[in-house]
Amino acid sequence: MPTSFRPSRPSRRGLLQGAAAAGLAATLPGLAPTSARAEPRRGGTFRVGVHDGSTTDSWDPATTESILMIHANHVARAYLTEITNENTLGPDLATDWQALRDDATEWRFDLARNATFHDGRPVTARDVIASMNHHRGENSTSAAKPLMSDISDIRADGDHAVIFTLKRGNADLPYLLSDFHLVIQPAKPDGGIEWEGGIGCGPYKVTEFQAGVRATYERHEGWHRADSGAWFDAIRMTVLNDPNARQAAIVTGDVDAVTDVDLKTADRLARAPGVLLDDVPSGTHITMPMFCDVAPFDDVNVRLALKHAINRQEIVDKILFGRGTIGNDHPIAPTMPYHADLPQREQDLDKARYHLKKAGHDRLSVEISVNDTLLSGATNMCSLFAEQARPAGLDIKVNQEPADGYWSRVWLKKPFCVVSWAARPTPDVMFSLAYKAGAEWNESHWENERFNELLLKAKSETDNALRAEMYAEMQQLCRDDGGTIVPFFRNRTSARRDNVMHDAQIAAVWELDGARGYHRWWFA
Repeated sequence: MPTSFRPSRPSRRGLLQGAAAAGLAATLPGLAPTSARAEPRRGGTFRVGVHDGSTTDSWDPATTESILMIHANHVARAYLTEITNENTLGPDLATDWQALRDDATEWRFDLARNATFHDGRPVTARDVIASMNHHRGENSTSAAKPLMSDISDIRADGDHAVIFTLKRGNADLPYLLSDFHLVIQPAKPDGGIEWEGGIGCGPYKVTEFQAGVRATYERHEGWHRADSGAWFDAIRMTVLNDPNARQAAIVTGDVDAVTDVDLKTADRLARAPGVLLDDVPSGTHITMPMFCDVAPFDDVNVRLALKHAINRQEIVDKILFGRGTIGNDHPIAPTMPYHADLPQREQDLDKARYHLKKAGHDRLSVEISVNDTLLSGATNMCSLFAEQARPAGLDIKVNQEPADGYWSRVWLKKPFCVVSWAARPTPDVMFSLAYKAGAEWNESHWENERFNELLLKAKSETDNALRAEMYAEMQQLCRDDGGTIVPFFRNRTSARRDNVMHDAQIAAVWELDGARGYHRWWFA
């Protein structure tokens, strides 16, 4: 169900809480196995085995790509807003916000007055402005730049409020500002930001960081939300890219939680003494982007041949072991707002052969790059796809790439690969990041004039029925013209020891409660 729009200077609890109630974020389910409820208490070191870490990881938020750095940002840094454990929008550094104009072209965010950086400096509006501008500048190469393209000005209103002025209305702005790149950093005198070393104003401060290996933190006693979280004394992250290593570590108790489990052994892991699984339906999805400006994928018929050749249900059954739902070649999950009920694309080898012939091929060989850090069983998924597509005249060679450097050397570099995407809170955020022409993360190099026209119109449209029609057409354009195969939406399946407590519901947007289990969870 789409969001409600409340004009006439709505407060956060008007426009945004109302939006969540109408389904903008609440439609992202986050039900997990219920922990025995106990009151949170402080103490202990929370040891986490994290997948998808690389020696190329950097603290520069403009370059954040890996799961390790996404989690690290949530541990050490703060955002203006957050997705709560109930999958609604809540405050982080911003304590309140409101649209100052009926058309949502101007917004005011009030800031926590007690917030400090890890070195004791107070957090002010100047820091927020510099942090946002890090992704906005003409020379910025930030992946979040497309999200900020409609912002024409950010100005301070005293030390503890900022006002965003937009070129066109955006009812989703407060949700957009929870994006994992948009952390708040100390401002430099020249208007830049200090990002080196992981400094931030989040719940924990960095004590050690070795890219692709480990990171340790201790509680930031000056955290502005300390009365409602940061229960652990310290955090220790260890990069465990191998799923077998993660499983062994959680079974033996060497770690207290792992971010991802091997789905083929998940049921057996759930029976291990002292281990609990959190299996959360989500909009997290796998993509197989094809460069639309590189042969043979520059022919839409080749793209359609591959889309018709894949058997999505078999992949969900054999690779996810049923822990997911089939995709339809667009990124908006059935659990998300504005999901369009389009005809489901099924495997059809006759159609695949038809489109291949229309592209001028009797047989066609292509290569796809993959690594299992994206998903336990990702390589097997590609091998299964290759088997499914062979009768249609498609020969798919599976290249298993090294885990280290996958995001810097394979993704956005090779013309056909596998990518794992977390759910974004709104369709506009997802489309703006990965499908908009010219976006840094437009992983398929797809450009469709009608799609981009609708993207601009939809974000400022306050009539929900019209907005839903626009998003439905955009999903169909992705499905029928786009360069991305979306085989499924997967549950987020992680594991923890049974002495690690959390509330009955957890966020679905990232692993471990939206990557915020580090400050929301506690030891029994």
